[in-house]
Amino acid sequence: MDLSSATPASVRILLVDDHPLVRKGLASVISSQADLQVIGEAGAATEAMRLIEAQRPDLVVIDLTLEDGHGLDLIRQSRQSFPDVRLLAVSMHDEALFAERVLQSGGQGYVHKARAAEEIITAIRQILAGRTYLSPELAEQMGRKTRPGSSSPEAKQLPSSVGQLSNRELAVFEMIGQGWTTRQIADRLSLSHKTVETHRERIKRKLHLENGPALVKRAVEWIVQSRTGAEANRTAENVT
Repeated sequence: MDLSSATPASVRILLVDDHPLVRKGLASVISSQADLQVIGEAGAATEAMRLIEAQRPDLVVIDLTLEDGHGLDLIRQSRQSFPDVRLLAVSMHDEALFAERVLQSGGQGYVHKARAAEEIITAIRQILAGRTYLSPELAEQMGRKTRPGSSSPEAKQLPSSVGQLSNRELAVFEMIGQGWTTRQIADRLSLSHKTVETHRERIKRKLHLENGPALVKRAVEWIVQSRTGAEANRTAENVT
């Protein structure tokens, strides 16, 4: 079926986000289009997989922070179990760090929540047409990375860059920055206490951090910088 030429209300969309108000806002924007229909909502990965299996939506909009896990895991699992379902990440996470991981996990696009109201429909339609959606700025950055002799900022990252963390390590690092304890992280990601501690040690080693307090400080700073950067980008776009 060619979804890019869908008839009214024929494109069925599932929303996955752990904040009900965010889901309500996205549903309002999406439902304003005559040919797009929100058929369900979920706040957790397990609930999302159940709904995907039961309702087989055409596209799933997924946040990367969920009640019972990480959105990258849900994207990967959805791609493996339901390869025909298109997947769009909409999140507050640092686009430069997470968008490429979304694509590698099997998603078709990424929209930052700060720009979701303006970009969500464009992203959905581009993905339904069989293309990948990224912000113009990130698409240009990724294009530079693939060119011979690239001198993009990504190519010059320091060895201690957060970008070298694995998806699981990055999820743990983010939760540390949000104030989660090791036990809470283990429960949220369905991991053992020992496994989370192993991830913490690997993160400290990769980021050249001496101890636990240094890890917490770096994680909190990263969270703050990510949010501040997103707000600054949004302000600059509004000015221009």
